[in-house]
Amino acid sequence: MMYMTSFELKTIEDATNFVRGTAFYGAGGGGTPENGLKKIINDLEDGKKILFKDPDEIDDDSWTATVFYMGSAAPDTRWLKKNRERIGLTEEVIERPLLTAIEELERYTTKRIDTVVPLEVGGGNTAGSLDVAVRLGKNIVDGDYSSRAIPEITQTSPHLHHKKLAPLSCVDLYGNFAFIKETKNNFAAERLGKLFSQVAHRSAGEAGILLKGNEMKKVILPGTLSRAFEVGKEIGNANKIGSDPVKAALKSSDGFLLFEGQVEKKEWEDKDGYLWGNHFIKGIGEFRGHTFKIWFKNENHVSWLDDEPYVTSPDIIEIIRSETGEPITNASLIKGTRVAVIGVKANPIFRSKDGINVLGPKHFGFNFNYKPIESIV
Repeated sequence: MMYMTSFELKTIEDATNFVRGTAFYGAGGGGTPENGLKKIINDLEDGKKILFKDPDEIDDDSWTATVFYMGSAAPDTRWLKKNRERIGLTEEVIERPLLTAIEELERYTTKRIDTVVPLEVGGGNTAGSLDVAVRLGKNIVDGDYSSRAIPEITQTSPHLHHKKLAPLSCVDLYGNFAFIKETKNNFAAERLGKLFSQVAHRSAGEAGILLKGNEMKKVILPGTLSRAFEVGKEIGNANKIGSDPVKAALKSSDGFLLFEGQVEKKEWEDKDGYLWGNHFIKGIGEFRGHTFKIWFKNENHVSWLDDEPYVTSPDIIEIIRSETGEPITNASLIKGTRVAVIGVKANPIFRSKDGINVLGPKHFGFNFNYKPIESIV
């Protein structure tokens, strides 16, 4: 699919399609779509112009940065709330942590940031980047650094191009601030940023990956947001006219149908700043008599068909509702839901040796190699 040179969100329907499409490429993570949609609708109601620019339109000498949430995608449980109360974190005092984080990054580095580049594609987090850009009068580009949602900031194109992720500014809802000036390497930056979020057991707003425009253009994955927008529109249109939304999702994403069934069981835990777990799905229709299992760390990364290793990251594993084609995040998927599982090819950069090293199954501790989705399905 060719991407647009620029595109604009003008209506609530546009916003809904955009969030649906970015949630699709969120692979079960990428933030809460409902929160993302609220942000965009709020921006539209406030008269903000939401225009995504082609990366080539950005001035080479201007500064760009990313904003992103770091932390577990786990539901906010009573136990987590009690832990916050125990250390006095009861009042939310920062309305937009991402926006505050980029302002803090500008203050500490004394650099004016003209452009926001989304770190990943996801229903909540991409909308968060958009909200920061339009609220602060900065550019937002049609592209990102992952072409999907990812749990670790080292699973991004700047890391694969040996760009520094630090300095990072970190802000949470409760008024905790930190600035990570320098790190030994990008893996340390990932852990330090995640540790900050663990204080409040909530995702923290963070900003970093400072790059000049000419550097950004070398590492960005262009067209990923307009691609997501088109997928969201096609699923929405299918529901409007009463056609099959799963087929619409497959066609518009150039995806593969991996499985259809009903969720039988879900296991999960909130650990080390991530949501970990497994989904167990029992087949229906043409998949009757078969089983499917998905392991996730915030996002879906490894699957098994009838207990045999199947599609894995870096390729995308997305769960959608069979009836509507709506993407489902791992935090909200529940037992009994009828689902279709769709697989999509990873961006080529993540199929390189270095890309597989940071996003393939062995990176997550599994003792088998990555195989491209088209060689399996």
